Amino acid sequence: MRILGIESSCDETAAAVVDSEGVVRSSVVASQLDVHGKYGGVVPELASREHLRAIVVVVRDALAQAEARLEDLAAIAVTEGPGLVGSLLVGITYAKALAFAADKPLIAVNHLEGHIHAAVLEARRRGQPVEFPALALVVSGGHTHLYAVQEDFRYRLLGRTRDDAAGEAYDKVAKLLGFGYPGGPTLDRLAPFGDPERFRFSLAKMKGNALDFSFSGLKTAVLRWVEARELAGEIQARRELLRGGGRPGLEAWLRATPQETLDLIACFQRTVIEELMRRVRVSAAEIGARAILITGGVAGNAGLRETAARAIAGVPVHFPTPELSTDNAAMIAAAAFPKLLRGERAGFELTAKANLGL
Repeated sequence: MRILGIESSCDETAAAVVDSEGVVRSSVVASQLDVHGKYGGVVPELASREHLRAIVVVVRDALAQAEARLEDLAAIAVTEGPGLVGSLLVGITYAKALAFAADKPLIAVNHLEGHIHAAVLEARRRGQPVEFPALALVVSGGHTHLYAVQEDFRYRLLGRTRDDAAGEAYDKVAKLLGFGYPGGPTLDRLAPFGDPERFRFSLAKMKGNALDFSFSGLKTAVLRWVEARELAGEIQARRELLRGGGRPGLEAWLRATPQETLDLIACFQRTVIEELMRRVRVSAAEIGARAILITGGVAGNAGLRETAARAIAGVPVHFPTPELSTDNAAMIAAAAFPKLLRGERAGFELTAKANLGL
């Protein structure tokens, strides 16, 4: 069986074909980075327009690369939320049209569930199937959630961010320091060149659910650090690098970043990872996790991968590949298979759900 997945929750238009053995037959992603980069973040109206331009071509390319025809598919899966309403509607409307025209089942997938299946896909590809119960950390620009995952892919929310997501904090700090958008990957590349012990940031102390996250205080602490120093010239120099067109290489960033700022970046990254991993450790023990899944855009962070690999003795940690960490449609198709087998179907009244929970 093969399922066509369609993903358009934010600023990537994606389509993929995945089979029931977990093999990704094709995965096509049209990025909007160049469109939104100049604005320092995603502009919802522009994102919707770009999805409209890309959706037909992306789906056709995914089918062609997989050598698949609509009539041969078992189902069509699409992200219903959470995400930007306008962006979601483009994918949903096109998926409904395809399902109607081809008389195929339509399956609605939660974007967060898709990210969890990205890690499951990669574990399966490596011949290391995930054992359950598993703990899933979904960490991206829009989400920082902890879930207990059962074998039938039922989920229980353990904790979530109360303010900024981890990836959002990365991008905001990077923008503050003049690294542009998206800045999270740049900070990750620079962090190894700094001293992670030079500055100390307080860890969040949560009232109520101790497994919840908060990154707004850390972001504010970095802001206060910047305000206490005369960094306007340094920050402006990095912004000028971005105006030159394209993304500067590592050497260019290092030349434009004094050692004290590199130390700050290293300390910021260490604190974010510590916040994430201390809750992972507590949660894994609480549910008796036999595997840990770390997924979402921030799962591509090299510092997080290195730390998580040794975080909990005896419990395997599974990451998706970098390509499957960011938004893609292979994860949406993969997440649709358990729903298809359970007989879950979406009607043509399906619509976008911006704040959909899991």
